[in-house]
Amino acid sequence: MKRNASAGLRTDFVIQRKTENLMEFFSLGKKLGLRQGQFGTTFLCSEKATGKEYACKSIAKRKLLTDNDVEDVRREIQIMHHAAGHPTIISIKGAYEDAVVVHVVMELCAVAELFDRIIQRGHYTERKAAELTRTIVGVVEACHSLGVMQHGEFSFC
Repeated sequence: MKRNASAGLRTDFVIQRKTENLMEFFSLGKKLGLRQGQFGTTFLCSEKATGKEYACKSIAKRKLLTDNDVEDVRREIQIMHHAAGHPTIISIKGAYEDAVVVHVVMELCAVAELFDRIIQRGHYTERKAAELTRTIVGVVEACHSLGVMQHGEFSFC
């Protein structure tokens, strides 16, 4: 790993391969969500060729200060590819990297994130709480069956 004062802890490629330029294929729009993540911010983006909307999580490489931070980003992308196709896990469209940012383009979820929905709602009936718990346990089971055992970041739709 190389340390660069303006860019945190860096490797030549976080994704470990050269990628195409995100801006050739997508246009970034407004920031999504109520919260900003530890490393990145999620934006609305649209595919230039089709106009289809996606979410783009942009992770500033300058915030990746340790080898573990870099590995966490790599693992998140690998897990998303591995879990693709599950009905309650956001599907990845692609990952792109430039000199300062890693971009993860994924399915746009029309509803708020799970945490935001829980906070917004304030309380759940026993039936709704059971449905939500069933969904969460289903995702955990799917991840377990895919061999995803370490922590990772998943978005529920």
